Amino acid sequence: MKLKQTIERVPGGLMVVPLLFGALLNTVDQLHLSPVMKFLKSLGVAKTPEGYYEFLRIGGFSQELFKDSALVLIALFLFCAGSQMNLRVGGAALKKGVLLTTSKYLTGLAVGLLFGCFFDPMDGLFGLSTLAIIAAMTNGNGGMYAALTGQYGNRSDVGAVAVLSLNDGPFFTLMSLGLLGSSFPIIAFIAVLLPIAIGMILGNLDEDIRDFLKAGEILPVPFFAFALGAGMNLASFFNPSVVTAGLTIGILTTVLTGFTGILVFKLFREKSYIAPVSEASTAGNAAGTPAAIAAAASVAAGSGMMSAAEAQSYQDIVNIATAQISIATLTTALLCPIAVILVDKYQRRKGINGRLEKFELESGSSQEERVPSTTV
Repeated sequence: MKLKQTIERVPGGLMVVPLLFGALLNTVDQLHLSPVMKFLKSLGVAKTPEGYYEFLRIGGFSQELFKDSALVLIALFLFCAGSQMNLRVGGAALKKGVLLTTSKYLTGLAVGLLFGCFFDPMDGLFGLSTLAIIAAMTNGNGGMYAALTGQYGNRSDVGAVAVLSLNDGPFFTLMSLGLLGSSFPIIAFIAVLLPIAIGMILGNLDEDIRDFLKAGEILPVPFFAFALGAGMNLASFFNPSVVTAGLTIGILTTVLTGFTGILVFKLFREKSYIAPVSEASTAGNAAGTPAAIAAAASVAAGSGMMSAAEAQSYQDIVNIATAQISIATLTTALLCPIAVILVDKYQRRKGINGRLEKFELESGSSQEERVPSTTV
């Protein structure tokens, strides 16, 4: 059976499919069906604090992996993702990576800020939260970016992914919420950033360590996705407001982050706009950000810098924000490649081949390309 290939045909499948499967099992679990509970009781399963028998809460390794592992596995993912952040990137790739990361982050922050001004930042239009908007819009799908720039872009476009990996995880979202008024202590930022920083240091000190940890960018994803789903109700994904919210975030991400990225590239005299459009997506692992932010809020509440009620408000929106971001991931996985293809066709009509590293345009109306200095 080609299960992995089948899952990967779904946009963001390694994240979305396990998430939905975990949500499905948890939904069944929460029905507390009498035959299921009697069977679990006969096996010697202990009651939950609420007095039920649940197959996702049977204790031992099974519960630790499939129900309670989300934060640990997200931390492992961040550590491994940090190890792949290559500080020794070429000048052109570094420039593009900085431009893309900055424009995408500032766009997501601006939209989140405007949303918080006009609507309830925790439960506004379509049930959207500032957390969900910023988490989805600032974290791009690195795998999709690499694939699209590899096909339609040039060498420095692809190399920019080393810088773009900085937006993996909850750090930028946490920083944004701090700028928007939430009082997170410095230790909350350190706690989020430390796994990334340690991984980055080790990966840059030793190529063998980087190669060893490379699989950790992918391997933990379906596991923490399932664990996140195991805390959700499948009905959330069929809630019209949640679907509408996810579609809204997805469309805003592709349109706005792609557009601002193009403007920034134009400002810095880049001829090809394949890279900014390729980055106009939402990463599947962004669905793990709400849980990480809720954990940081608990730290803030424990230190007295945030009220228990505010920390609980972050905890309360974890499930719905996770569902919204998952839908946004699917939406951008469809829209982003279409946008790249359209931009590539437009550029070629203007005589610009995005696969060329350097080129000049003839002054005539045909704008034919001269001999490129580098090709991919």
